[in-house]
Amino acid sequence: MFTGIVTAMGTVESIEEGRDLRRIRVATPAGWLDGTSVGDSIAVDGACLTAVEVDERGFLVEAVRSTLDRTRAGVWTTGTRVNLEKALRVGDRLDGHWVQGHVDGLGRLDGVRRDGDTRWVEVALPRDVWDLTILHGSITLNGVSLTVNALSSPDRCEVAIVPHTWAHTNLSTLEPGDPVNVEGDMMGKYARKILGPRSGSDATES
Repeated sequence: MFTGIVTAMGTVESIEEGRDLRRIRVATPAGWLDGTSVGDSIAVDGACLTAVEVDERGFLVEAVRSTLDRTRAGVWTTGTRVNLEKALRVGDRLDGHWVQGHVDGLGRLDGVRRDGDTRWVEVALPRDVWDLTILHGSITLNGVSLTVNALSSPDRCEVAIVPHTWAHTNLSTLEPGDPVNVEGDMMGKYARKILGPRSGSDATES
């Protein structure tokens, strides 16, 4: 479990292609991995990945085919900057919102406009994420917890990026047309499941 508060940016240092996975090494700022062990979960651009190797300079993860198809991990190259967050500990401060690190799919950056020091970012969302996204609700883009400031049909949302977030995440490196990892609000998913049409024998009960 995460909060969507990015605490560092890492850099993809190397990629080893396997038959059905990629072994990806990420270099991190000095000291960021203190207290991190093999087997720990790390959100990389919002995708919860398991550290299979850890040293003072960085960590290694293995991204399987389903992750590569569903997230930006499939298009990372050497030198790509990635947002990082360690898993939430019980008792930690919750500054963002509940983020599972289970990326729902790839969105697309449609445009960025600047108004003073604020950047307004428009993203085309996967349809299933659009269906559960509400105005002023929460959404996660590349692992960053953000508030939905506007919704436009059929599938676009707009978020405001403050200067600190712009300077300390990789959202500032994206260009129109680039893919974005998107995770919809967890509460919205459960509400849709509970309130949506039922299937099987439950659907025939009266």
